[in-house]
Amino acid sequence: MESRSPLSGDLIDSFPISSSADVHQTVDSARIAARWWADLDWRTRRSLLMGLKHHLARHGDELAHLVHAEMGKPVDDARLEIALTIEHVHWAANHAQQILQRRKVRSGLLTLNQSATLEYQPVGVVGVIGPWNYPVFTPMGSIVYALAAGNAVVFKPSEWTTATGKWLVDAINTAIPQQPVVTLICGGGEVGSSLCTSGVDVMSFTGSARTGRRVLEACAQTMTPVVLECGGKDAAIVDQGADIAAAADAITFGAFSNAGQTCVGVERVYAHHEIFEELVDALHERASALEVGTHGGASYGPMTLPGASSVVAHHISDAVSRGGQAVLGGVESIDERVVKPVILVDVPEEAKAVTDETFGPTIVVNPVRDLDDAVDRANASGYGLAASVFGRDPRRLHSAATRLRVGMVSINSWVMYAGVPELPWGGVGESGSGRIHGADGLRAFSRAKSVVDQRFALPISLTSFDRPPWAGKLIMTAIKLRHGGWRR
Repeated sequence: MESRSPLSGDLIDSFPISSSADVHQTVDSARIAARWWADLDWRTRRSLLMGLKHHLARHGDELAHLVHAEMGKPVDDARLEIALTIEHVHWAANHAQQILQRRKVRSGLLTLNQSATLEYQPVGVVGVIGPWNYPVFTPMGSIVYALAAGNAVVFKPSEWTTATGKWLVDAINTAIPQQPVVTLICGGGEVGSSLCTSGVDVMSFTGSARTGRRVLEACAQTMTPVVLECGGKDAAIVDQGADIAAAADAITFGAFSNAGQTCVGVERVYAHHEIFEELVDALHERASALEVGTHGGASYGPMTLPGASSVVAHHISDAVSRGGQAVLGGVESIDERVVKPVILVDVPEEAKAVTDETFGPTIVVNPVRDLDDAVDRANASGYGLAASVFGRDPRRLHSAATRLRVGMVSINSWVMYAGVPELPWGGVGESGSGRIHGADGLRAFSRAKSVVDQRFALPISLTSFDRPPWAGKLIMTAIKLRHGGWRR
């Protein structure tokens, strides 16, 4: 299997494709490392993960150039992705013990004689299938949190960014040389399917909703829990009173950076009718100034996948055929794998450019009656990953954020939730289920263990056939006094 640069077509590296037997053997071998890793104390695991952080920080520029060569994004954008990743390594390493270690919990009225504890134990081996568009930040959001929770990992990077995946695995095993706590498998969908049925204890997947369903079906055979992040059709809402220049700047980057190949990228914009024209003009001005191509100074690079441009072309053509207007670019903006910015306006809500994930450098900007109308339209999508809201009135903005059917919202910014490691990452509906990052991400790769310990015997045992006949009435009287309340 070859990895070639979308910038030049040059060969970056080649890799042996893992067979189904290879995958199953790798998972079995990973259990040895998992036991060793889980048996380490919290301080030792933290120290080793901090060593990984130091390694990534020292060699981040080398990794950024590899990401640039292998998937096409500008080096500076790759640096930002790696910087975010390092922040998450730092947070997970330093907070795993506090969140997952054994702690006492209160006993209830019926268990006054019991002491109770709760802890989160490692699950064992976690399978991770990573994407190509953010080949460092996204898979490491599962890998690092799984490691911090005490697990080993078997990692299948995207077949389009296998060299980046191998670099990450080598970095982890350099920082943690005692056991291969993360192992690499290579290949396409067949290899991912084998990983799903290999007996891993949790499966974490990032990719399309269609492939996510196949992951669910495969994991169901072994009742393997899954964490799914399946893309989005994210909306940006711009209310009256918003700082138009700031909103346009954030939306332009959210829509066109990484050639629009971002799961939380802005693909729909709903603007209050009073500021609609001003916003479109501001977006046009900024997008027109972007330099696109394969050269080092490009604002963004080519489409990574060979067939991705055809999807963009189809969505543009469909939008225009339904009455939408292209105020910047159009089908003519597509030159093989390089796509210049496209802005569409007044596009019917049933058009593909509104309903389906385009994953390219296009945005649809539609006017709305008011903020409520914008929220309703944003929520009409089957996807529900993230959204952005721009405006002036904090009360209105927070109300809109609460009502949006998504997992993450940025107010007067784009994607800033990614930079807060304590916040969980994930969506609803077609965008998947489960969460990575934060405390939720640590617990996603753990199993809760509840323990009660009888401190003394009660005069009456409630869990005995020798319980006296009046005991039940006594208990209900106590419950009524405590929980029955008084009606007024």
